[in-house]
Amino acid sequence: MVSAGVTVANARQLAIIFEQVKQAREIKENIDHVNLNVQIMARATRGYLLQRNPTSLLDFNKAKTDYLALIEQLNAQVTNDVQRQNLTEVDALINQFIDLHQDMINLVNQNQSQVGVQAWRESNGRALNSEIDSLLMAMEQLEDEIVATDEAYQVAALRRLQLTLIGAATLSVILSALIGTLIVIKASRLMNQAAGDIASSASEIAASVEQQERTSSQQVASVSETSTTMDELGASSRQSAEQAEAAAAGAQQALALAEGGTLAVERSLEGMTVLREKVDAIADQILRLSEQTSQIGGISGLVSDLANQTNMLALNAAVEAVRAGEHGRGFAVVSGEIRKLADQSKRSAEKINALVADIQTAINSTVMVTDEGTKKVEEGVKIAEETAEAFAGVADAVNNVVLNSQQISLNVKQQAVAIQQVVSAMNSLNTGAQETASGISQIKIGTHQLNESALQLKVAI
Repeated sequence: MVSAGVTVANARQLAIIFEQVKQAREIKENIDHVNLNVQIMARATRGYLLQRNPTSLLDFNKAKTDYLALIEQLNAQVTNDVQRQNLTEVDALINQFIDLHQDMINLVNQNQSQVGVQAWRESNGRALNSEIDSLLMAMEQLEDEIVATDEAYQVAALRRLQLTLIGAATLSVILSALIGTLIVIKASRLMNQAAGDIASSASEIAASVEQQERTSSQQVASVSETSTTMDELGASSRQSAEQAEAAAAGAQQALALAEGGTLAVERSLEGMTVLREKVDAIADQILRLSEQTSQIGGISGLVSDLANQTNMLALNAAVEAVRAGEHGRGFAVVSGEIRKLADQSKRSAEKINALVADIQTAINSTVMVTDEGTKKVEEGVKIAEETAEAFAGVADAVNNVVLNSQQISLNVKQQAVAIQQVVSAMNSLNTGAQETASGISQIKIGTHQLNESALQLKVAI
């Protein structure tokens, strides 16, 4: 009863610890999703500022909605005091981050894209993003420590359960052996006493020999039944030991799979870090394109001014030509100025062409970086699948441990039945002893009657 209670308590504690480990891993996964949604909102805002792409606006709103759902779920999951404080700070920073980017989007919707771009440059968006990233990383590290601590408790609980099961099986075998030994000793004493009585009165027990033989046969059968029961107890104990070994193997398998899951999660984090760097590179390329576009606008304005001056000089040349008549000396001067302006226009055009080439190069770089980011996302998905498979393996291993524990419980019940059989055999021995005592009483009565007959015969003689 005591060993069964201890086993049940250890099993319940193991289930609680397993649930805590599962909860901690879900919290860490939700923190990763929060970080991903923050990066999506930042990228979508930059895309909307530069191109006013409706898809970017949809991505921003979806990431915002997902974040609100995640933060509500985390508030319900997190119980650690330090983590709750970190979660409060992260929530405040991300709300500030969302308000800042929402204001920029509103400027674009009001046809003030340049104002929005300038506001983005002057804002502390990058610093705010870096602070959010640092807090989320700290939360992930703390959650890793919580998971490691819970897993250590889980291993200790598994070991306690194994030791409890092995101890219960060993105790059952020892108790069974002790009870059987006591039964045999008591039966031997009874048989020795009966044998002594029979030996001391062999001449008077002729009438009860047959009854004594039946009683002896019953005692032999009871002893044989006791031996058989002890054999069954031994076999059941061996089976309990095998089941305990199987439970230990399942626990080792669970530990190996948990380590594999941890490695997969680390690889996922590395992939997400590289992806974040690629996204930042894309943002820098886009900003560079914006600056070059502004330069193109300035050069285009210069070309426009040159064209206006050319028109004025041409008009002056016409006036001079009319005034000079055939001489046309002023026209020659004006023509020279026109050629100079034409040269300047040519150089400006060349600059424009060079900038266009740079823009094309930057666009190509952006495309390449985007492709690389896509590949990294695919790798992240693959790593996530590996993580899911690893934790599914952990669940299977724990399920095997539960099944083995159930089998061990069944074996303990069988041992209890065997012990009951030993008790029944002991009762049979007690009954035989009582019958032996009754036979001895009958022998005493017969002996007394013989003595009286002898006395009567003596008197008669």
